[in-house]
Amino acid sequence: MLISIVAPCYNEEDVLERFHQEVQKIADELLPLGHDMEFVYVDDGSRDRTLAVLRHLADCDSRVRYVSFSRNFGKEAALLAGLRHASGDAVVVMDADLQHPPELIKRMVELRGQGYDQVIAKRSRTGDRLTRTLTARLYYRLINRLVDVELVDGVGDFRLLSRRVVDAVLNLTEYNRFSKGLFAWVGFPSTTFEYENATREAGTSSWSFRSLLNYGLDGLLSFNNRPLRAALWLGMGLLLCAGVYTAWIVGAALVNGVQTPGYVTIITAVTALAGVQMVMLGVIGEYTGRIYYEVKGRPHFLVKATNVERTKDLIP
Repeated sequence: MLISIVAPCYNEEDVLERFHQEVQKIADELLPLGHDMEFVYVDDGSRDRTLAVLRHLADCDSRVRYVSFSRNFGKEAALLAGLRHASGDAVVVMDADLQHPPELIKRMVELRGQGYDQVIAKRSRTGDRLTRTLTARLYYRLINRLVDVELVDGVGDFRLLSRRVVDAVLNLTEYNRFSKGLFAWVGFPSTTFEYENATREAGTSSWSFRSLLNYGLDGLLSFNNRPLRAALWLGMGLLLCAGVYTAWIVGAALVNGVQTPGYVTIITAVTALAGVQMVMLGVIGEYTGRIYYEVKGRPHFLVKATNVERTKDLIP
């Protein structure tokens, strides 16, 4: 069985060679068991010497295949490019910063042999800040009440995928991609095991609080239309409240005569309704913007350099 290692890279020059050495060791251990391996690296428009390191690795190891983007297109585009270029019977998706322990690949391969199409590594939150742990738990509890698939806390992109799962994911051509949700959406027999959280070997994470927030919103909006439905129900609720309030004002006028409305009441009502309208417009705008990107049909990424075959996303 040929196993493809897909590793997106962004400014990973300090750790990339170490990572490759570690996965090479795993490849050597799996070879006597009848498993060959290839390494697919995707340089997501790095600003350091990541591309130079990848070229050096390709010169030293014929199993290395690399793709370098013309600019930073984001991790979702890098994952898509890696899956498109992976030719293995099974594909292991993992980060190149060694936060995903390479030694777990052997366990994934063993579980794949038991018939599972997805073998998912779930990291513990040991060492995480308490605020981040609580925020993550709250987010997953909330999002699983809204989205059409189940998302598990601690489960990310680190997993083994069978060829039919890879092909199924590649057939999902939407521009706004949320891979964690796509992996859950395609289904197929899956199993999960837990591993201890690891720290980065070098460099700093490119995930800021704003990036994590946007990523969370992508997960919320990519797999349901409930925010739009909620806006509809909220509008109907406000309309009902307005009707009740109008009836109360008319009744009070008939009983007590016409009185001058209170200034505070008017300002509060106008401000509240304006805020609700802006929220509704924002929700509608998010979905409209996603439709806009889908309709334009732009490629997910453009390739600057590669040592593999030309793809349809390569600049002509």
